Amino acid sequence: MTNRISANPAVLNQSPPYEDVDLFASDRPLVEAVALNEASSAYVEHSDFGQLWGSAAMTERGRLANENPPQLKTFDARGNRRDEVEFHPAYHELMGHSVAAGIHNSTWTKTGAPAGRASEVTRAAKFYMAAQVETGHLCPITMTRASVAALAAQPEVLAQVMPVIASRDYDSRFVPWSAKRGMTLGMGMTEKQGGTDVRSNITAATRDGEAYRISGHKWFMSAPMCDAFLVLAQADDGLSCFFMPRFRPDGSVNAIELQRLKNKVGNRSNASSEVEFKDAYALRVGEEGKGIRTIIQMVQLTRQDCAIACAGLMRSGLVHALHHARHRGAFQKHLADQPMMQSVLADMALHVEACTALVMRLCRAFDRAPEDPAEAAYLRLLTPVVKYWVCKTAPGFLYEAMECMGGNGYVEESILARHYREAPVNAIWEGSGNVMCLDVLRALGRDGEASIAVLQELVDETRGLPGAPDAASFVARTLLRPDSERVARQAVESLAMLAAAAALNLVHPPHAEAFAKTRLDSARSTMYGGAELTEAQSRGLLGRALPQ
Repeated sequence: MTNRISANPAVLNQSPPYEDVDLFASDRPLVEAVALNEASSAYVEHSDFGQLWGSAAMTERGRLANENPPQLKTFDARGNRRDEVEFHPAYHELMGHSVAAGIHNSTWTKTGAPAGRASEVTRAAKFYMAAQVETGHLCPITMTRASVAALAAQPEVLAQVMPVIASRDYDSRFVPWSAKRGMTLGMGMTEKQGGTDVRSNITAATRDGEAYRISGHKWFMSAPMCDAFLVLAQADDGLSCFFMPRFRPDGSVNAIELQRLKNKVGNRSNASSEVEFKDAYALRVGEEGKGIRTIIQMVQLTRQDCAIACAGLMRSGLVHALHHARHRGAFQKHLADQPMMQSVLADMALHVEACTALVMRLCRAFDRAPEDPAEAAYLRLLTPVVKYWVCKTAPGFLYEAMECMGGNGYVEESILARHYREAPVNAIWEGSGNVMCLDVLRALGRDGEASIAVLQELVDETRGLPGAPDAASFVARTLLRPDSERVARQAVESLAMLAAAAALNLVHPPHAEAFAKTRLDSARSTMYGGAELTEAQSRGLLGRALPQ
């Protein structure tokens, strides 16, 4: 009798899907970081959010939104210019849930004032969880939230749009923003001839009564399906910021002509475009010639979200790798019980725990800054530091998570492939690594005494941690050198790890000590698993990362 292979062989030694979990309650480092940064009252709200976003249904929406990327529809059937972007229904469902949770507006009151009361930390926890499921749709979410800070420079414009921004109804219709239940905003800064150097922009703004007509181009305009954009253009008195809606006041489509959608490495669910403006209608925001000062208020908040998103991506990479290792057997043991794999996973868990504590501490500074000068100084100095370090470490971390899963991590069916493609953009958007380091040097140059006070606070908060005094001395000595720009990256990285140790020391002192010992007090291995952690430390870290 001939043996035949079964048409449906049993699937053996594979981990079950990581889904239908509470992304909040299962994440002890997040729960504790949120509580210690004054947002413990939102536990039920966060758990409800975590259960929804940890569901199999939301995982599937994330997959569909990325496998069915947006499509540009330049003309309608009769040849009329439309410049619409069409999305898969899964994308709109993701947007609807994020908007309903207030991730786009909950840090503001209905008039556009800061909401305070730990609203930044409360929102950040949701943003962190949503990033673990689908990060691309968060681009218009973060820009809509951040745009309010820039629009505050033109109170009459803010007063018009804030009631629509303040809504928690998602409205995807292609109609004027004033006719919608809710709206989103995007941004256009970069031009072909100058990315970071926006002063070289050549897009021109001509006054037309109370409004302006704008002509020119943008090489990258993020989220072109939004209802309005903040753009930079050269007016009579210099580079200025403008509010540009998709429709003119008379209801006709504004002259915002989308040339093509960018074919990006990742971030595929989100649209990014090249665009030309042909006498497009716009309103000025802030003073003429003060465009950078105006829009940097928005950029400060989007930089914050870049760091939160990368921390969330790394958290997702960690738990998928750990979940797999706990179920996958090799050489008569589960992978998670093999000493070397355990060391790798524990070292990764330590990094994520430090990143989580750090981004939540930064968000607390955003909450407190309006009333506390010391927190405002922390925000100014450490926002570029945190963005630099957290975003720079994410791609390598996610590669390691993929390797922990072996071939299962390297196929498109794995969410880690999408995370790996997604991570680099957060280090590029809103200022690359060099720009972040230059911003740190500018903060020291403009407000040196306040920045030194922040550094002293970090010294106090890391007192007794191995390597912390030497790290602080190195940071101060290096950043104050005459040629500091040449060595700024190393100093900023050390400052980030010192700040992470300080933040983690508030949340979990034993793990802060382990972080300082392995990152500040000794030569750091370039590979995860190189840190010398005891078996007890490793099991403790992994138990906090994902309870069994």
